[in-house]
Amino acid sequence: MASDIRIITTGGTFDKQYNPIEGQLTFIDSQLPKIIKDSRCTSSIILECPIAVDSLDMNENERHEIVQSILNSPEQKVIVVHGTDTMTLTAELALKEDIKKSHTIVFTGAMVPYSLRDSDAVYNLGCSQIAVQLLPPGIYICMNGRVFEAGKVYKDKKAGIFREIE
Repeated sequence: MASDIRIITTGGTFDKQYNPIEGQLTFIDSQLPKIIKDSRCTSSIILECPIAVDSLDMNENERHEIVQSILNSPEQKVIVVHGTDTMTLTAELALKEDIKKSHTIVFTGAMVPYSLRDSDAVYNLGCSQIAVQLLPPGIYICMNGRVFEAGKVYKDKKAGIFREIE
């Protein structure tokens, strides 16, 4: 039987939706319950939504709040849905904790919101669900069909993908 997976969602592009009143992408409700239901995922998922913020607007206190949510997780398999612009910073902050010895933590996000056409959100979440179950304890970033060790990856903003630091 598969063990429980905690998904901590923090907002980011993944969860943004178009607000026709304001004429912009904003946070309304997390898209994760719908994605999990529609994907027919049979893993036991515990969903936690401590914050909903664009990662470019995220401050150090919010990063620490995310890391604290990871530390407080009774589940040893944790996915963090995070804005892609600064997910590496939060993952690197998590690296400073001893949790990497006992937990498998996978950060993921989306370049295009789930609510928009041609989103990569479902693909990245699916890859992360597999990765968190198969990887040894540690902290990882899963994007673009690849898994990277935290601290050894960056977002190539020109190409719109994540790359390994060489």
